[in-house]
Amino acid sequence: MASTSSLQPISSLKLSNPRSQSHFHSQQQLGFTHSQAFAIQHLKLSKATRDQDRFSTERSSKDFTTRAFFFSKKHGSPREAPKQAKVQELNVYEINERDRGSPAFLKLSQKTQNSLGDLVPFSNKLYSGDLQKRLGITSGLCVLIQNVPEKKGDRYEAIYSFYFGDYGHISVQGAYLTYDDTYLAVTGGSGIFEGVYGQLNFWDSR
Repeated sequence: MASTSSLQPISSLKLSNPRSQSHFHSQQQLGFTHSQAFAIQHLKLSKATRDQDRFSTERSSKDFTTRAFFFSKKHGSPREAPKQAKVQELNVYEINERDRGSPAFLKLSQKTQNSLGDLVPFSNKLYSGDLQKRLGITSGLCVLIQNVPEKKGDRYEAIYSFYFGDYGHISVQGAYLTYDDTYLAVTGGSGIFEGVYGQLNFWDSR
């Protein structure tokens, strides 16, 4: 995620899909080791029995976890109550290595302080939970909505996606606060993530 106060965000994305857990090791993955942490995101996705849909949220003192469920609609049949889903997890870190020219700060307001309308396009890299495998990238745009001087931060509207190469992507949208934890909505996905929904928590660990 983009940030006006730091160029080194790290996030953790928890994903699961029973159909695809064994397919994330592609030939394009690269090894990498990184120790600094800035921001953590947790997203847990799974496919419920009978292809129905629901979501719930879990939170601990150390991190934030969100659970969502894949679904596919069956035309002409009423929705049935979902059975308990088996959740499988994949931890993914989002890291800005400062080699993509990201983030870019576009001061469209032409004001000295951050103001409504300023744009922050960004793109970061995605790695596996052990930081040894390159899985893809994130890319998106943050639009500054409000500068909050009393909290020494800003409120953005964020629209961005997690890209996992040929396996598809997950898109999220919502408020991003540089001074507080925030939740963004999972708006959909493609490939093995088709039909996904739920919410993503952005956690600034500074």
